Amino acid sequence: MENGVILVAQRYLKLAAIYFTVGVLLGMVMGIIHDFRLTSVHAHFNLLGWVSMALFGLIYHFYPGAGQTKLAKTHFWLHNIGLPIMQISIALQITTENMAFLPITIVSSLLVVIGVILFTINLFQQVRPTPAP
Repeated sequence: MENGVILVAQRYLKLAAIYFTVGVLLGMVMGIIHDFRLTSVHAHFNLLGWVSMALFGLIYHFYPGAGQTKLAKTHFWLHNIGLPIMQISIALQITTENMAFLPITIVSSLLVVIGVILFTINLFQQVRPTPAP
C-alpha cells in the first residue's frame, strides 16, 4: 500500500472523528437548551460526516487501488468543501430564517452529491473480485 493511499484513508478517518465530535456536541447543546431546530444539521454531521467519511476511509484502506485514483482525490475535496459549507448554510437558514442562504446550500449540496457519485463510480471501476488462491 502506497503512503498516499494510507494518507487518504487516515485523513478520512480523522476528519470523520472531528465530524462525529461536532455532531455529538451539537446534539448535546440542543438537548441542554431544548432547542432542536438544528436537528437536520446534527443528523448530517453524523451521517455524511462521521459515518460516511469513516466508511470512505476504511474502504480506501482495504481497497488501496480505489484510493489512488483521480476520482478518489476529487471525491475527497468535493465532500470536504461541500459538507461544512452546506451545514453552515443550513444552520444559518434555520436560525436566521433568511432564505438568502438557500443558493449556497444548493451549490454545496451538489458538491457533496457529485462527490458521492464519483465515489460510487470509483468503486465500480476499482473494486474487483479477487482471484481464488
